[in-house]
Amino acid sequence: MEVTAPARLGLFTDLYELTMLQAYHQENMAGMAVFSLFVRRLPEQRNFLLACGLESVLSWLEQLRFTDDDIAYLRSLSLFSPGFLEWLGRFRFAGDVYAVPEGTPVFANEPILEIAAPIAQAQVVETFVMNQVTVQTVLASKAARIVQAAQGRKVVDFGVRRAHGIDAGLKGARAFYIAGVHATSNVLAGRLYGIPVAGTMAHSYVQAHVDEREAFRAFARMFPGTVLLVDTYDTLEGVRHVVELEKGTPGSAIGAIRLDSGDLASLAAESRRILDAAGLQRIEILASGGLDEYEIAALLRAGAPIDGFGVGTSLAVSNDAPDLDIVYKLSEYAGRGRTKLSTDKPILPGRKQAFRRELDGRSVGDVIARSDEGQEGRPLLRLVMRAGTRTLEADGSLQSARQRAVQELSALPPSVLGLEWADPPYPVAVSAALERYHAEVRASVGTRRSGAD
Repeated sequence: MEVTAPARLGLFTDLYELTMLQAYHQENMAGMAVFSLFVRRLPEQRNFLLACGLESVLSWLEQLRFTDDDIAYLRSLSLFSPGFLEWLGRFRFAGDVYAVPEGTPVFANEPILEIAAPIAQAQVVETFVMNQVTVQTVLASKAARIVQAAQGRKVVDFGVRRAHGIDAGLKGARAFYIAGVHATSNVLAGRLYGIPVAGTMAHSYVQAHVDEREAFRAFARMFPGTVLLVDTYDTLEGVRHVVELEKGTPGSAIGAIRLDSGDLASLAAESRRILDAAGLQRIEILASGGLDEYEIAALLRAGAPIDGFGVGTSLAVSNDAPDLDIVYKLSEYAGRGRTKLSTDKPILPGRKQAFRRELDGRSVGDVIARSDEGQEGRPLLRLVMRAGTRTLEADGSLQSARQRAVQELSALPPSVLGLEWADPPYPVAVSAALERYHAEVRASVGTRRSGAD
C-alpha cells in the first residue's frame, strides 16, 4: 500500500526524461529498449547490498499516468508540442520487468532490475525507479548489518523522527523489516505494512511527574508488561525503583527496562545483577542511544547482558553509507546491444541474467551472463511484470521478502556478513559469452563513430 497515490506521480521525473520523450516521439523512435539498473561499486563499508524497493516500483508502473493537471503544467513550460502532450495524456506503461526479488543480496555490476519496453516507456521511468530502489536498498542493507551484529537479539526501529522525510521514514520501516528488524516505532508503517509496532516512553513523561517512582507506577498500571526508561536521573536508582514497584505493586508485570545513556555495558551488567538479586530474571534489558552495528557488536563482545536494541539515526539515514553508485543504463535498442566507451563506466550490453552458484547450502559466487545462455547456478532475475501487468513471480508480500532475506543472508560466507571489509570479496564474474558480446558491441560503436557503418 502506497501513502501517496501513484497515479499522481507522473511528474516525479527529471525534465530531461520528458524532453527526450518528445524527441523520441517526433523522430518516430518506438523500438524496444532494455535498460539495466545496477550499482557500479559497493560502498567501502559494505560487502553486499540487500535489494529492496521493487514493490514500490511495480505499484507505480501499474498506475503511471499523466493527469490533466500534469499536462496543463507541462504546457505552461512552453517546451512541448501539442501533439506530444496529447500523446503523453494517453501514456501507459506496457513493458516487461525482470528483477531480483526483494530480500536478495546483490553485488557490484549485477542487474538488480531490467526493463524491456518501447524506448519512451523505459526511459521516462528512470528517475522513480532509481529513487525508490536506491533509498530502500541503502536502508535494507544498513539494517541487515545491524541485525547481524545483534546476533539474534531483537532490534527495534526507532528512526522515523530522524528519517529524511515521510516517504523515507515509511519505506525505511518496511525495508528494515525485510532485513530482519523485529518491530518499528512508526505507527503509520505498522498500519500500512502490517509491521509489528513497539515503543516505551520518553524522558519527558518521567520529568512531568513529581518523582520517578510515581511515573513508573502510573505507566505500569496503564500498560502491564511495559518497558520502563530508567536513565532520566540516575540509572541504577531507576532500576531499584523498578524493583520496588514490582515488589509493591502486584500485577504490574514490567516486561523490560531500557538503558539510553552512559556506559551501557557496565550499566547493563549492574542492572542485571540488581534485577536478578530481586528474583526478577524475567525482566529484560534493552539498550538504545545512538547505537550502530559497531557499538552493538562491541557491547556483545564485552558480554553485556542486553536482550534487545533500539536503533534510530544510524538506521534511518545509513549514515556511514547513505548513497549508492547506482545507474540505469540503456543496454539494448532495436535489437542491438548498446554500451558506452566512457572510462571506468562500462555497460554490459543486452538483457542479462545473474546466476548464484551454491555448494553445500553456501553461496560461493555469482556469474553475470546473457539472458539466453545457460550457466551453472540459480538464476536471480525473475519476470515480475509482463506488458505492464504483474506476473505470478511478482510476490510482493512482506513476509516472503523477510523470509527470503533470512535464507539468502544465512547462505553468504561469514566474511561477507562481517562488519569489516571481506578479503577476498564475494566473487562475481562475467561469462565468456557476455564478455565476447561486450567486445563486439564496443567494436561496433567504434565503427559507427568513425562513420564506417
